[in-house]
Amino acid sequence: MIEPTTGQPCPATVIFNLPEYRVLSAVVSALGVRRITLESTAVPGCPACGVVSERVKDRGLQRLRDIPVAGAAEVLWRKRRWFCNEPACPRGSFTEATDEVPRRARSTRRLLHALAAAVVVAGRAAAEAARAHGVSWWLAQSALDAAAATLPDVDDLAPKRLGIDEHRYRSVRWFREDESSPWVRIEPWMTTIVDLDTGQVLGVVEGRDSEGVGEWLFARPLPWRLGVETVAIDPSAAFRKALRMWLPRTAVSVDAFHLVSLANQAVTEARQRLSHELRGRRGRTIDPGWANRRLLLRAAETLSDRARTRLREVFATDDPTGQLQAAWEAKEQLRTLLRSGSLEDAGDHLRILERLVETAPTPETKRLLRTVKKWWNEIEVLITTGATTAKVEANNTAIKNIKRTGRGFRTAAREYYDTAAFAAQPGLTGLGRAASHEGRRPLASLICALHTCSTRSGGVVPGRTPWVPERTPSRWTAQRSAM
Repeated sequence: MIEPTTGQPCPATVIFNLPEYRVLSAVVSALGVRRITLESTAVPGCPACGVVSERVKDRGLQRLRDIPVAGAAEVLWRKRRWFCNEPACPRGSFTEATDEVPRRARSTRRLLHALAAAVVVAGRAAAEAARAHGVSWWLAQSALDAAAATLPDVDDLAPKRLGIDEHRYRSVRWFREDESSPWVRIEPWMTTIVDLDTGQVLGVVEGRDSEGVGEWLFARPLPWRLGVETVAIDPSAAFRKALRMWLPRTAVSVDAFHLVSLANQAVTEARQRLSHELRGRRGRTIDPGWANRRLLLRAAETLSDRARTRLREVFATDDPTGQLQAAWEAKEQLRTLLRSGSLEDAGDHLRILERLVETAPTPETKRLLRTVKKWWNEIEVLITTGATTAKVEANNTAIKNIKRTGRGFRTAAREYYDTAAFAAQPGLTGLGRAASHEGRRPLASLICALHTCSTRSGGVVPGRTPWVPERTPSRWTAQRSAM
């Protein structure tokens, strides 16, 4: 048996497991509080000249904030002050510091990592994470702010594939200038720009038009824009306009999910129109088409034998004109087209879709065919590259979950600054080991807007004031202020 030749740390040091420290004593006070006294094992080097010291000048106790180890405990660091052995050094003495507890720090790095990971990885609120670790909200918030400050500059990145999609970052508001002006509906939209290869959010711009996306792209350096090869968007003419202007050499792909959603919408509108034409009313539970409305939107290959039988009964009993079945067949043909393995197969499926629409033309299927032809170049890029906005949609969903977790913020600036901390994983250096959990989706790679994107007002970069969407008063707030 091979035995180690070096000395082993004491069991208390092994259990406490704080790097560069050893446990001197662990006692229980008269009040039942565990008190752990530590001492540093790091080599004491002078911060001015770097000479290693060997003479202790003074000792003192410093209380440290640390993660709970088998419960809450009071951690005391027996901190030493050393003489500098270099006669030419301007500093006569210095206080020791470690990587775990830097100079002028009172909290261990692993505590800050744990606080940031509790919010970023687990999606917990900052106040809840602070209570669980026995610290104040301010410490947890400062850990998140430090994490957000480590985000890289988007101009230093070199993404090859981008994804662009919009989302609504808060509820609809009503606003009017004065009592004589009409109420105006304000829908606060934001557009998210994501690196499809890494899933990291590169920027968030205000609105969902070509102006906001165009100004964000214009703010990027020319080599950065020339390096982008593919951009995936939803069927938005505004996004395509901005891309044609600022990324003219980039291939644009349209997202398959949005196209299938348009096909499902065509089926639903055809069913609703036929119900009004045949019965003069909306669908009810007694109508086979309405009772199986969800079944009409299911993918054909996922239907069971029982579901296929129910679908045939709907077409036989509740579709005398055959228009509902025609819309359903057009939807399924579009799904088959989007699954094509080559451009030749896609062209063949497009001709089949055209024949289906010519055989049974309906307003819904004709509109769907026009949309497919209008976006045919982007569909070809989709089939060739497979680029979709799936990672953008995932980030948008996570953004909404983060906002629900962060409810109760007093100001919009605090809400959006807290959300920016989630944008750091996996590139967040401040999280250290806490951000490297295998098998977890990079939840924190969400909103890099506050540090790595530009907006219409010039954008936000590290060290500048974060951009916060302007809050408009609600309808009831405006009424109360007018009273």
